Amino acid sequence: MDLTWPEFEKVEMSVGTILEVNDFQEARKPAYQLTIDFGPVIGIRKTSAQITKRYQKEDLLNRQIIAVVNFPKKQIGKFMSECLVLGAVGEEGDVILLAPDFKIENGLRIG
Repeated sequence: MDLTWPEFEKVEMSVGTILEVNDFQEARKPAYQLTIDFGPVIGIRKTSAQITKRYQKEDLLNRQIIAVVNFPKKQIGKFMSECLVLGAVGEEGDVILLAPDFKIENGLRIG
């Protein structure tokens, strides 16, 4: 199914910086809980991400990523996910995060 341009324009992807990374003990598959700063307009959001195959917690701190910020919140166990971090999925199910090449302002929209 093709996506129309007006449908694509509804997806809000923005740049954010990871402020905090914690193990997500309750997750069915290994995952981290992330706290991400998307700047003054969007604010700070939390999410979980199954990125433990490629990334250590300390490698993720202060790293900029790209996420969808206008999905409805999703309850995952006792945790509320508020955005969706984007990444490419490798052949073995490992996720490679999408990120800007240079440090830029948090909250900038991808378009």
